[in-house]
Amino acid sequence: MHSVTLQKIYADLGHFLDLEILTEIPADAPGLRTKDVHRPGMALMGFAEGFLPGRLQVMGESEMAYLAHLQPEEQVIAFARVIDLEAPACFVARSQPVPQAVLELAAARRFPLFRTSMMAVEFITELTHYLEQQFAPRTEVHGTLVDVYGVGLLFTGHSGIGKSECALDLVERGHRLVADDVVEVIKTGDDLIVGRYREVLQHNIEIRGVGVIDVQAIFGVRAIRMQKRVEVEVRLKEWDEGEDYERLGLERQHTTILGVAIPSVIVPLVPGKNITVIAEVIALDFMLKMYGYDAARVLNERILESMRRKGPNIQRYLHQDRE
Repeated sequence: MHSVTLQKIYADLGHFLDLEILTEIPADAPGLRTKDVHRPGMALMGFAEGFLPGRLQVMGESEMAYLAHLQPEEQVIAFARVIDLEAPACFVARSQPVPQAVLELAAARRFPLFRTSMMAVEFITELTHYLEQQFAPRTEVHGTLVDVYGVGLLFTGHSGIGKSECALDLVERGHRLVADDVVEVIKTGDDLIVGRYREVLQHNIEIRGVGVIDVQAIFGVRAIRMQKRVEVEVRLKEWDEGEDYERLGLERQHTTILGVAIPSVIVPLVPGKNITVIAEVIALDFMLKMYGYDAARVLNERILESMRRKGPNIQRYLHQDRE
C-alpha cells in the first residue's frame, strides 16, 4: 500500500477535482489510515455516536447551511467537534463560502481545509474511487504485460529470455504494450488484478543490443495502454529435453498473484519458434474458453466417444482371432 498523504491527494487530484486550499497543509500531517470518506452531519451538533476517527470529511449544502445559521462562537464549537474527532481534513463542496470563524479555527489548529466546486455526492464518489486504488494490495512482477486482442498477457521468464522482443513484435502487429520489465500489479477486486507501468519507466522497452526505445514515440498512442487486467501468464522457458511439457492442454496450470489465481501457460523456446503467433493463439483460446468452448476437452470427448463406439467391434475381432 502506498503512503497516502494530503499532499499526494492534492498533487494527484487537485486539478481533476478542482481543489482549493483554504488552510495550509502541515508538512508533518500524518498519512491517511482508512479509505473511507464521511460527512460530519450530526457530529457538528455534538452527536458523535458511531463517528469513526481518521476519515476524511466532506461538508455539503446541509452542513454549511447549519453552520451559517449559528453565531460565530457557536460555529467554532461545532467545527471544533469535527477536528477533535481526529478527522485528517475537511472538504467543502460546491464552492460554498466558509464562515470566517471556521477559517480562523482551522488555521489556529493547523487543520487542513479544502474547497471544491463539485457537488458533495459526486466529489465523494471520485475521492473514494481514488482512495480504494491507493489502499488496494499491490506488488511488482518482473515481466512484460501486453494487451493482445483485449486479453492481458503477462510474459514472465528469466532475464534475456525474450519477453521484451516478443512484446515489441506484438506491438508491431497492432497489439498494445502496458508495461515492460517491471509490472505494478494492483488487486482491485476479490478475483481481479490490474497491471500498469511503473511511472519512471512508462512505455519504454529495453531491447538487448539496441537499447531503450519509446514505444509511444515510435508506434503512436494506439500502441500503448495505461493499465490492463492481468488474465493469463505466459511463462517463457528454454527447452529442456528432460521436462514433460503439456501436449493436450487438459491439465490446466495456474499462478497466484496477490491471492488471485490466473491461468498459466508454459511455452518452451527453441530456435525458429514463432512466439508472437503462439501468444496471439493463447489470447484467442482464452477468449474461447471464456465463452465455454475448450478445444482440448472437445477433442478428448470425441476420442473417448470413438473408442466407445468401436469397443464392441474390437472385442468381437479379438474373440474371432482366438478361434
